[in-house]
Amino acid sequence: MEVVILALLILVAVIAAFAVFSILRLRGRAGDTEGLRGELARLTENFAAGQRDMEERLKAEQRALGERMHEREAALNKTLAEGLQTTTKKTLESINKVEVRLAVIDKAQANIADLSGQVVNLQNILSNKQARGAFGEIQLNDLVRQILPPSAYRFQAQLGNGRRADCLLELPNPPGAIAIDAKFPLESYHALQAAADEVSKKAAERAFRDAMQSHIKDISERYILAGETADAALMFLPSEAVYAELHANFQAVVDASYRARVFIVSPTTLWATLNTVRAILKDVRMKEHAGLIQKEVEALLGDVVRLDDRVGKLQRHFDQAGDDMRMIRISTDKVGKRAERIESVQLEDAEEGERTEGAIATPLRSSGED
Repeated sequence: MEVVILALLILVAVIAAFAVFSILRLRGRAGDTEGLRGELARLTENFAAGQRDMEERLKAEQRALGERMHEREAALNKTLAEGLQTTTKKTLESINKVEVRLAVIDKAQANIADLSGQVVNLQNILSNKQARGAFGEIQLNDLVRQILPPSAYRFQAQLGNGRRADCLLELPNPPGAIAIDAKFPLESYHALQAAADEVSKKAAERAFRDAMQSHIKDISERYILAGETADAALMFLPSEAVYAELHANFQAVVDASYRARVFIVSPTTLWATLNTVRAILKDVRMKEHAGLIQKEVEALLGDVVRLDDRVGKLQRHFDQAGDDMRMIRISTDKVGKRAERIESVQLEDAEEGERTEGAIATPLRSSGED
């Protein structure tokens, strides 16, 4: 807009300069007033015409500029509307995604709260010795039930000395029945983990060592009975952390358990041990049924021999039937050949008769002609 106005002003200035130049030139040519007035009138008229033309052009430029501005405004409004619509759509999608994620977060928070409550309950259980012992026994029972058949174990089985084992694995001799007792020395383990200085750590290690050695001694004396159980027993620790701490830092306790024939197992190692026991029981059952299997195999061999004899007899019958069929074919061939010979004899007799009749008929015809 400013460029157009500046151009029009320059054009007006050029026209005015041209008019002044023309007036000065006329003054130099003639000095009469009438000619000057006529020239001024003509210049004034030309200037007015040029001004009107400029006004028309200016109005046309203004109209064109207004139309272009209107078009640009419409395009800008359209672009803004489309952008606003797109932005609104994306915003709604983002809000929906945020709502979904908030729902997931709420669900996760609910699960966390539930898990926190379960952890608190577990802490309450583990803080009580009797409840902690029941927790270990339940975990032991679940593992045994998942792997072994019901006939291979007994829970709370009473032994000959009156003691009750948490679980007794019924294995054949050797090795015999194996007792499993669940122990959970949690207080000494927590004290060991919470030790802040060397003195408290030494005291906690001594308490943990004493507790484990006491459990090993009790199991060895109570659950290894000559003539009734195997010469070894299992101590089940229902915590992988306690089991790892024992084998990592208390090798002397582990060696003492080996000497006492008390083997310490965790949930993972007990799972592997029970799978081995299941394989042993399967092998024992296979050996128990070996005699029956051998008897059945012998009976099967007898059936096979009889079947072979009967197949041989059937083969002989088939062979005899084949011989009979060959003899029948020979007989039918002979019958066919005899029929052919009979037929050929009959044909020869017929031809001989025809020749005889012809010979008799010829002399008769000859006598008639005479």
